[in-house]
Amino acid sequence: MSDTAQSVPPALPLAINLQYTRDLSFEVPVGAEIFATLRAQPQIGVNIDVQANRLQDDQMIYEVILSIKAEAKEAPETENGPAGRTVFLTELVYAAVVTLTNPPPELVEPILLVEVPRLIFPYARNIISDVTRDGGFPPIVLQPIDFVALWQGRRAEFPEAAGHA
Repeated sequence: MSDTAQSVPPALPLAINLQYTRDLSFEVPVGAEIFATLRAQPQIGVNIDVQANRLQDDQMIYEVILSIKAEAKEAPETENGPAGRTVFLTELVYAAVVTLTNPPPELVEPILLVEVPRLIFPYARNIISDVTRDGGFPPIVLQPIDFVALWQGRRAEFPEAAGHA
């Protein structure tokens, strides 16, 4: 056997059956007034969550849900002052239906909560960018997400849930 054949990592026991936008919303709470009164770049906060749910008890078919919420607020008028009005708010729930094929039990959770979100994130990122641009604002371009750190942080917060994807 050649060296190159030995260095190829094994394939993930994963098939993405489909991915879809489960929910999408974009709001400009103040309406057109914000375009006339906004004086500086808004401050943008982003929250991300990942969940996985088994769809069929007798098969390893899961829905993996990537939730992204981005909120832009007016910059405070004074340093350390309260944030101003909400400029816009967008929420996206993007999902994938995946099938796992005989994965080692210890890999089920990291595949569902790290690998699948890593694979579908570029599509969700594109949707967020498009919807903010189409809403009349500069597009939000989300930075890459460290899904391993997100998963590990969640396990540290809720150790009793570890192992239950």
